[in-house]
Amino acid sequence: MLIAEDLLLLLTDDETGKHVVGNPGLDLALAGANLVELAERGKVDIADEGEEVKPGRIVVRDSSPTGEPTLDETLRRCVDKQGKKPDAVLQSLGKGLRRQLLAGLTERGVLRADEGRVLGIFPSTRRPAVDSQHEGRVRELLSSALVHGTTPDQRTASLIALLSSVDAAHKVVGDETHGVDKKTIKNRAKEIREGAWAAGAVVKAIEAVQSAVTAAVVMASVAGAAGSSGS
Repeated sequence: MLIAEDLLLLLTDDETGKHVVGNPGLDLALAGANLVELAERGKVDIADEGEEVKPGRIVVRDSSPTGEPTLDETLRRCVDKQGKKPDAVLQSLGKGLRRQLLAGLTERGVLRADEGRVLGIFPSTRRPAVDSQHEGRVRELLSSALVHGTTPDQRTASLIALLSSVDAAHKVVGDETHGVDKKTIKNRAKEIREGAWAAGAVVKAIEAVQSAVTAAVVMASVAGAAGSSGS
């Protein structure tokens, strides 16, 4: 499983197939997850001083295919966007990604496609879980770190950091199930997100998600305020 696939499963209700986080956060987080995975595989990095692109910008270290179609598409887009700031390219990296991930998970029998109509008119597809074994194991690792305070491995820490960046850690590891309040889970997730547990490129990718989500929320608020004042 890709990190982005794990993240999408965690942010999708197993029974209803509905996402527990809305846009733009969901698609930005998925794009960030692919960027994190490419960084962990040594494919993509953040430039230092003295490189062909400005420091802090995306640089591709290895453009050879990974063999994972959705990851390779993100890598191709990173090649096109080389030299840009990470948070400036996330929206582009996220285009069509959720649909690709859902299709792949459905093909492999992890999710099921239930076709229906909204208001009896508009076609819609929900994707409830069919096989939750892998997701269950991932949730156990998350709970161990967020509830019991164990030190997560890098993949688990990456997932926690991405969840924290869209304020969703407490939605995945609920206080009702574990008897730990929401604030504790959110604080622990933030502590892990801000900890020194990963290489620079991974950290920058997660920071980019946080920055892009914050910017999107601010823009939506400004647009809403402008709409209200004009009415």
